[in-house]
Amino acid sequence: MIILRTVPELRTFIHDWQHQGQTIGLVPTMGYLHDGHLSLIDHTKPNCDRLIVSIFVNPTQFAPGEDLDRYPRNFERDEKLVADHGAHAIFYPDSKEMYSDGFRTFVIVEGLGNVLCGRTRPTHFRGVTTIVAKLFHLTRCDVAAFGQKDYQQTLLIRRMAEDLNFDVQILVCPTVREADGLAMSSRNSYLSPEERGRAPILYNTLIKGQQLCLAGENDAGKIKQEMKKMAKTIPGVSVDYLEVVDANDLRTLQKITGPAVLAGAVWVGSTRLIDNVIIGA
Repeated sequence: MIILRTVPELRTFIHDWQHQGQTIGLVPTMGYLHDGHLSLIDHTKPNCDRLIVSIFVNPTQFAPGEDLDRYPRNFERDEKLVADHGAHAIFYPDSKEMYSDGFRTFVIVEGLGNVLCGRTRPTHFRGVTTIVAKLFHLTRCDVAAFGQKDYQQTLLIRRMAEDLNFDVQILVCPTVREADGLAMSSRNSYLSPEERGRAPILYNTLIKGQQLCLAGENDAGKIKQEMKKMAKTIPGVSVDYLEVVDANDLRTLQKITGPAVLAGAVWVGSTRLIDNVIIGA
C-alpha cells in the first residue's frame, strides 16, 4: 500500500492506473477509522481495481467553535487498518495541499443543505460537497462509498454528482452499529462512560417511531411527538431535531404516504450524535 501526500503524487498514480485500464474506487474519510469506515472499504473493493482511502479532516465543514482542533486523529492506526482491509493507497494531504491561499470557491447544493443538520450547521454541507467534489475530480474515481448514517450527506452528494456530471457510481452502505444500537462514529470517543450508556437513546427513539409506522400510524406529527417524549426521558440528553422527512428530498412530512426517513440529532452532554431509520424503502 502506498501513502500519497500531495496532489501531484496522487495524479501520477491515477494517470498510471487509468492508462492501464483499471477502475478506481474511493472511500473518503476524516480518519480515526472504525468498523463503519472499514465496511465502506469492504463494500467498495469488489467494485473496482484500485481502491483509495482519503484521510483528511476537512476544515471547511467545521464552523468556528466546533471541534476541528480536537477531532480525533491516529494516522498510524488508520494506516494499519486500511492496509489490513486491502486498499491500495491512502491519500493523506494537509490543509494547504487541498486549500491554497485565497481559496474562495465552494460547491453548494441548494435546498437540501439548509434543513435537518443544516439548520444548526449552516456552512457544514458546502464544506462537505466542496471537498467531495475535489476528491472526485482528483481521483477520477469510478465508484465512491458513503455511509447511510449520514443520510442527508448522501442525498447531497448524489445530487451534486448528477448535477455536475461526475461519472461516478455512489454506493450508500448500511450503518454499522455497536451491540446496543449506537451508530458507530469517530465522535463517540468524546463520550464519557456515563454518556456512552445514554447514547443509544437516539437509535431507540427512532426505532420507536419506526414501530409506530409499522403499526399503521402515518401521522408524522404524532410520531415526532412520541419520539421527542421518549428522548426526554433520559437525563443529560437534549434534542437538536427529530423529524419525519421525505426520503427523496427531505421535505417535512405531515403524513407518511411513501418512502420516508426518521432522522434525528441529539446532544449527549457536549457530544452531538446523528442517526436515521428509513421507512418504506
